Amino acid sequence: MAALAPAGGAGGGAAVPAHAPWQASLALGFADDAGTTRLVERRHSGPLRVQKPLYPEGGAVCHAIVVHPPGGVVGGDQLALSATVGGRARAFLTTPGAAKWYKANGKVSRQSVRLDAGAGASIEWMPQETIFFDGAHVELEQDIALAADASYLGCEILCMGRRASGETFRAGRVAQRTRIRRGGKLLWWEQGALTPDGIASPLGLDGRSVCATLIAAGAPLPAAVLADIRNDVGRSSGGGDGSGFGATQMKGLLVVRHLGDDSEAAREIMLAVWRKLRPHLLGRAAFDPRSWRT
Repeated sequence: MAALAPAGGAGGGAAVPAHAPWQASLALGFADDAGTTRLVERRHSGPLRVQKPLYPEGGAVCHAIVVHPPGGVVGGDQLALSATVGGRARAFLTTPGAAKWYKANGKVSRQSVRLDAGAGASIEWMPQETIFFDGAHVELEQDIALAADASYLGCEILCMGRRASGETFRAGRVAQRTRIRRGGKLLWWEQGALTPDGIASPLGLDGRSVCATLIAAGAPLPAAVLADIRNDVGRSSGGGDGSGFGATQMKGLLVVRHLGDDSEAAREIMLAVWRKLRPHLLGRAAFDPRSWRT
């Protein structure tokens, strides 16, 4: 599950001024208003905000950029985001830059994300990449609850250290738990933890530093589109032979994975998959998220 991003983007070093742990929460509510999706609820506590609602696609889809103003997340910080999308409403949530999780300093940082979509609604959770610095100790939890005919598209890109800067993830732990329910039925349950040993293991990340996952829940994808994703996008990753990339469709759920060492490449691969999925799953044309290019 991807983490929330600071306002300052992906730059900067690992040094963060000491402060008491942040306790931050943000609750959002979206509703359909005669074909226009409105941001009708916005409650926050602590340093977690959402910028004004945006409509780059017209009124049908409300775009919201979730911002965590501090320069990163340090040991002991607690973040919670919830969003409820009412019947027939459509929401697209993203972040302004990469999230940075710093050294634990003996304390565990936590983040929970809860997303709910009502009848005929859709929600897209497309945050930018998450960078875990050496020594980070993080627990991430995500719960997605969908009505029987609601749709979801979500992506995460996890970077274990900053390899381009010569930094690796030599100590620490990143635990994750993700649940997706649709119509009250459990579609997806995944939990695990990334440690230096697990990253190095062939049963883990096989020594790679970047892993990305995109999950789509909704109407089954046509076989031709799935083949296009595997042949077109898959062949462009992993050195051109499709290694490090996989797409698996189950009943009502599609899971796409990428494993590599380049966060920029992971971004482009995930965006390419999302662009192919969006018209079929949501009936909406793909576009280039502006926040991902700034």
